[in-house]
Amino acid sequence: MLINLFLTLRKYKVPVTIRELMDLIAALKHRIVYSNMDDFYLLTRTCLVKDEKNYDKFDRAFGAYFKGLEDLHGMLESLIPDEWLRREFEKSLTPEDLKKINSLGGLEKLIEAFREAKEEAEKAAAEEARQGEEGEEGDDPNRPGKSGPGGLGKGKKKKARKVWDQRQYRNLDDSVELGTRNIKMALRRLRKFARAGKEEELDMDGTIRSTAHNGGLLDIRMRPERRNTVKVLLFLDIGGSMDAHVKVSEELFSATRTEFKHMESYYFHNFIYESVWKDNRRRMTERIPTWEILNKYAHDYKVVFVGDATMAPYEITHAGGSVEHWNEEPGAVWMNRFTGLYDRIVWINPTPQETWEYSSSVGLTRKLVNGYMYPLTVRGLEEGMNALSK
Repeated sequence: MLINLFLTLRKYKVPVTIRELMDLIAALKHRIVYSNMDDFYLLTRTCLVKDEKNYDKFDRAFGAYFKGLEDLHGMLESLIPDEWLRREFEKSLTPEDLKKINSLGGLEKLIEAFREAKEEAEKAAAEEARQGEEGEEGDDPNRPGKSGPGGLGKGKKKKARKVWDQRQYRNLDDSVELGTRNIKMALRRLRKFARAGKEEELDMDGTIRSTAHNGGLLDIRMRPERRNTVKVLLFLDIGGSMDAHVKVSEELFSATRTEFKHMESYYFHNFIYESVWKDNRRRMTERIPTWEILNKYAHDYKVVFVGDATMAPYEITHAGGSVEHWNEEPGAVWMNRFTGLYDRIVWINPTPQETWEYSSSVGLTRKLVNGYMYPLTVRGLEEGMNALSK
């Protein structure tokens, strides 16, 4: 059973390994869970899924494999003989418990009493549910539990939704838009550590070595803190069609400020032209020449543009194409200056990747950045950071 489940998870692109399957088998041997489907689901997910972005894929695979099963008890009933179950049950009882059971007529009588009580409880619950449906829903044949073409048949109860069918983690899939925490995890792929600056961190290995060479007299050694030395230039499209992506752009901006100590950010509208700005409230009066940025920041900076690239094509290809001012040179010329100076440039697009082919301006922008355009998803950011780190 577990082998087929393992193969189903692989079919749904869940990156499970034999080592993780062995962990699950060991947990089942120790009876961490038994005869409860929800507990088995949680244990299986804990053992086999190592990254929360795969929870949604796991839920879909688990639901497809166990479709139609209510719990493990129903499956085990057909596989384990009744006599074996009775013997195992009796082994767990104390002599006093056995005496009480015998005084009630034996184990058979006790089981029969439990069965009758269970059937009565189920009948009462079914009747209560039927009366509630009739009182609230009237004679609508399309209601669940009602007879008719759209119903489930009169008298049938609607089953509780399974845990894995709820898929409460569906937004953690790496192909969807993301929050600040997941953005930070993706941005950490772009790291290059070095020790520079003031010596403020205790060098434990150096202190031990120096103390040993000093005849046992304590000789404390300090060293600079290990920091991420990657330098980033971030350009954010603001206004117009980007208003729909303000929230995720803010999350990305917040995450980059945390992850990169050497980062400068600027704003632009639709496309890069001869000037950008730092403060949107003063964008018409306090603009920074783009030439100044190209001359100020060396070629070892990593450049990231964030925008939907959705505009009229002439805004990229023609002088005077800007919708806010007269630009003497086309935006494409300015982008070529960036790609000529900086080795690594990526464009992060918050619109769904499957829609890019329907926009000529997105195609033009993608071509200008040499194809390095990625969607604003976990996977897209990871791929973008990998491209910048090469």
